[in-house]
Amino acid sequence: MRNEKSLMRKTHFLGTKIRNLRKRNNLTMEDLSARCVRVDSSNAPSVSYLSMIERGKRVPSAHMLAVIAAVFQKEVEWFLDDVPEDEAITPEKGNKGGVSGMPLEPSFLFSNDILQIAIPEMLSQTGTSGRQFAHLLIRAHQEHHQNHFPDLERAAEEVGLKRMPLAIEDIMDIAKGMGLKIKWIDRAPKEVMDERGMSSKQLVTSFFEPPGTIYVSNILKTRPNRLKYDLAVHIGHCVLHNKDGLKSVMMSGRREDSEDAYAPQSNNINAQDILHAWRDFESSFFAGALLCPKVPYRQLLDRHGYEISVNKQLQVSASVAMRRMTVVSPYPHWHYFDAYAPGKLKAVYRGNGIPLPWGNMRLVEDPCQHWAVFRMISEPTEGTSAQISILNVGNEPRIYCCESIKVDDSAGNPHVLCAGIDLNPAIEAQGKDAQSIANDLKQACAGNGGSIDIPKHIKKDLTSVAKILNINWIERGIKNEARLICSRGAVCPRQPSCYAAGRNLCEDN
Repeated sequence: MRNEKSLMRKTHFLGTKIRNLRKRNNLTMEDLSARCVRVDSSNAPSVSYLSMIERGKRVPSAHMLAVIAAVFQKEVEWFLDDVPEDEAITPEKGNKGGVSGMPLEPSFLFSNDILQIAIPEMLSQTGTSGRQFAHLLIRAHQEHHQNHFPDLERAAEEVGLKRMPLAIEDIMDIAKGMGLKIKWIDRAPKEVMDERGMSSKQLVTSFFEPPGTIYVSNILKTRPNRLKYDLAVHIGHCVLHNKDGLKSVMMSGRREDSEDAYAPQSNNINAQDILHAWRDFESSFFAGALLCPKVPYRQLLDRHGYEISVNKQLQVSASVAMRRMTVVSPYPHWHYFDAYAPGKLKAVYRGNGIPLPWGNMRLVEDPCQHWAVFRMISEPTEGTSAQISILNVGNEPRIYCCESIKVDDSAGNPHVLCAGIDLNPAIEAQGKDAQSIANDLKQACAGNGGSIDIPKHIKKDLTSVAKILNINWIERGIKNEARLICSRGAVCPRQPSCYAAGRNLCEDN
C-alpha cells in the first residue's frame, strides 16, 4: 500500500472524483457507505465521513480508498490528481425513459374536443377495448414517471410504518383497525378459452363490498403470499379511495383475455371503466409499497445483489418483489414483463423504452422466441434464468440483461416473470463506448447463428458494470451465451434470418 503522506499530496480532487462517480452511478451516500461495508467493514467510511471526503474536509486512508475503488471497479491511482477524470457521460438529461413521444403538431388537431371525437373511432377501428386503452394510458403514465409515485409510497408508509416483513397477522390487524371484516368463501378456478381455443384457468381470489367486507377465496389459505397481496390491495382501495362504493374484484389468471380482449368491441368508452382501472393501479402500487417499503427494501436488495429469492424472506410473491425492484433501484433503466403462453403479455413496464416483443393487446404472427420471457414458457425450467440479449432500438443495438422465473398463478396457470435492465447507460456511465461494445457483440452473434459465448474483452466490461450495479444475475448472464433478439420477425438480425424462406427457426431452436 502506498505511503500515506504521498497519498495525501495527490488527493486535491479526490473528493470531487468520488462525488461525481457516485452520482454518475445514481448512488446516495448511504448506498455507497453500505456497499463499502460489504467490501471491508473495518475500513468502510460512514455516511458522515464520506460526506466530509467529498467536500474535501477529510482524506481517506489508503485502505479506505482501496475499498471505495473496489466498489467502483477502479484502480486506486484513478482517484489521484495525476490521472485526469473521465468525461462525465450520463444518460441524456431530461430523458425519462418509457415510450418515445412525438410532437403534437399541428396542435389544433390534438385539442381535447378533437381527441374526444377521434379516440372512440380509433379504438373501434383497431378493435381496442376501453379497458385496454385505459391500461395503455396508465402504462404510459407509469413509464413517463419511471414508476415513481411518492404520494402512494407515503400513503403506504403511513399505514405500514415501513415495517418489513409484514406477516399475514400484521396485514389483518391493519384491516381490522380500518373497520374491515374478512369473510372466507368457496371459489374454484373456472376454465376459460382464448381465440385459439386454448384453455386456461381463472379464479376470483377476493373482492371488496361496501361498506367494509373483504370476501376471500379459501384457496388463498394455502397461498399466503397472494393472500397478503390481495388484502394489501383492498386496504389500498380503502385508504386511497375512502370506501366510496367501488366493488373491487381481484382475479388470478388471464383476466384481459376472457373478459374483453376477444369480445366484440364497442367504440363507446365508459369513463367509469377508465377511472376504475386507474384506481386498481393505484391500489396495486400501494400494496407493493406496503409489503416492500422503499428504503428497507432497497437496502435488502443491495445486501443480496438483487436476487429474486429475497421474496422468500419477505413472504411475498416473486411478482411483487420483481415489480418493486423497478421502483426502488437507484438505476432507472428497468423493464418488467409477465407472460402467459403462447405469447400473451399480461403486465408490462418499460422504464427504458424497450420495444415490446409483441403487443400485449393481441398476438402477432411473427414472434421472436429468443426473448427469455417467452422461451421459458415452453421449457421445463426450474429456478431463475439470466440472459444477455442484443436488441436493435432505433436502428442501434442495445445490450440488455434479464432474470426470468417460471411460476404458477393462484388459478394454477404457469407463467413467466421477467425483470431486466438496459445496460447501455451503465456502460456509458463508466466512460466506455456502449454503442461500440453493443455493435461488436451484435456482429459476433450474427456471425455465429444468433448466439455466442461473450468475447473476453466485452465480458470484462460487462462484469465491471455488473459489480458496480451490484446485480448478481448480470454476472450469471455473462457466463451464458448472448442472444440476438428482435421485436418482430420482419426485422430479425440473424444471418440467415429466422424467417428466411418461410422458415421460423426461432421455433425450431
